[in-house]
Amino acid sequence: MPGSSTGRARRSAPLAQAPRAQAPAASARPPAVRAPAPRPGLVLAVLSLSLFLVSVDATVLHVAIPAVTEDLRPGAGQLLWIVDSYPLVCASLLLLFGSLGDRVGRRRVLLAGYALFAAASALAALAGSAPVLVLARALLGVGGAMIMPATLSLLRVVFPDRGARAVAIGVWSAVAAVGAATGPLIGGLLLAHYWWGSVFLVNVPLMLLSIPLGRALLPASRGGGEGPWDLAGAFLAAAGLFSCVYGIKRAGTGAGPLEAEVYGPLLLGVVLLVLFVRRQRTRPRPLLDPRLLAAGGFLVPAGCVVLAMLALVGLELIAAQYLQLVLGLGPLATGLRLLPLTFAAVAAGLAGAVLLRRLGPRLMVAGGFCLTATAVLLLTGMGQRDDAVLLTAGFVLLGLGLETTLFAAYEAMLHEAPRACAGGAAAFGETAYQLGAGLGIALLGSVMNAAYAPGLRAVPGVPAGARTAAGHSLGEAYTVADRLGGPAGQALRTAARTAFVHGLHVTLLVSAVLLGAGALLALRLPRRAAGAGAGERGAGEGAPSGD
Repeated sequence: MPGSSTGRARRSAPLAQAPRAQAPAASARPPAVRAPAPRPGLVLAVLSLSLFLVSVDATVLHVAIPAVTEDLRPGAGQLLWIVDSYPLVCASLLLLFGSLGDRVGRRRVLLAGYALFAAASALAALAGSAPVLVLARALLGVGGAMIMPATLSLLRVVFPDRGARAVAIGVWSAVAAVGAATGPLIGGLLLAHYWWGSVFLVNVPLMLLSIPLGRALLPASRGGGEGPWDLAGAFLAAAGLFSCVYGIKRAGTGAGPLEAEVYGPLLLGVVLLVLFVRRQRTRPRPLLDPRLLAAGGFLVPAGCVVLAMLALVGLELIAAQYLQLVLGLGPLATGLRLLPLTFAAVAAGLAGAVLLRRLGPRLMVAGGFCLTATAVLLLTGMGQRDDAVLLTAGFVLLGLGLETTLFAAYEAMLHEAPRACAGGAAAFGETAYQLGAGLGIALLGSVMNAAYAPGLRAVPGVPAGARTAAGHSLGEAYTVADRLGGPAGQALRTAARTAFVHGLHVTLLVSAVLLGAGALLALRLPRRAAGAGAGERGAGEGAPSGD
């Protein structure tokens, strides 16, 4: 492997400079380098299992939201944080833990992530209040940020051949997409028999099993760990992301865009992110190589990944609430209704490599966005009555379009990145993936709340305090309606259901506009996939070493 052998030669340079008469020719080879794992298939299975669990946790809670709302009684802001604290924390810390893995060992960080993910899952399952659940979800995000970069980095070591590595990375990305898509189904299956905490508790034995398996099967590996570790830069990025999303969340809970609680956090977030980028340009070992930010062909597909994930996760959350709270389906039935989206995404992923060679990144990403926008516009036909044919057709088109977009955009991003920046490109791609998921829940959830609440400002016979409480969420409206009872309760229930469907239509239209913007953005991608790129590593990346 060109990149790996170059890195070994650099590390063995002091040995090579020794007097030739005192050392045989073979001594120039670094003795500490180990061969890749002898069972790459088992390694891929272990890494895929952990990645699957991390991806599932981004969406598994969607079908459990009504049960969580009934049990913990969170406010509207708490409910949004329960859902999106996980992907937001994960996205914020990917660069930090990716660089930490390069320094102290990727396997070591991965195994620590397994342990933290298991502990946080147990805490979430047993949470007795909304703040505890928010904390547990944030800790799950920390564990996910430790796991995701390490899995991709280890795949680069275990599969030194470029062709085999491409197949492995394809499996890796497919597992991530399928995990996010099947989260609601898994949640529905568990909620059909157990309480809502079971959607977290199932992670504990699987993660604990992954620790000894990972220790036995995964190779020790780290990249270049020399130079100072930019911890301050990592916290700048995390704080900037949090500030931006907080401003969006406040706008969605009723605050106007000109109020300080909205534009203040947004401005602070932008400033912090600008400072982060400037800091990276002056660091000898940046968390994010500035050359990636200067590469327009890299930033365009990264932006497409964000927009695609924004639509996927945000729409899945709203769709799960619609199926349960408006149509009255149970958690299992809700998961089954979303299953066509999963099958369509898998089919698009399997056909992705062939389509990319024939169509090229530009046409494939733009076409995927257009297909997804068509699905979203079709789903505006959803009303207060069940239309299984409409929902199935919409979800199939949604799965096909989103997976087509994600596959082609991610491949284009890796190929467009400079060869020496392959590691940073992979970390940035994962950040875009998780950031899109977090922003999707925050942005589309905020749009939904902003469109829903005004419909409950004037309900005959319902006190003002009850209307205000019902305006937080449809689940809370049902709780208030049951407490009121009689004609007033029924009027509130009907008004809340009508307002939710109206908010759903507005959210879908906003999503369609964002998807149209993604299609226009995709026109800046190259027509054909590059023949070489980030699939070949830069110098020194991924050499095995003890950890």
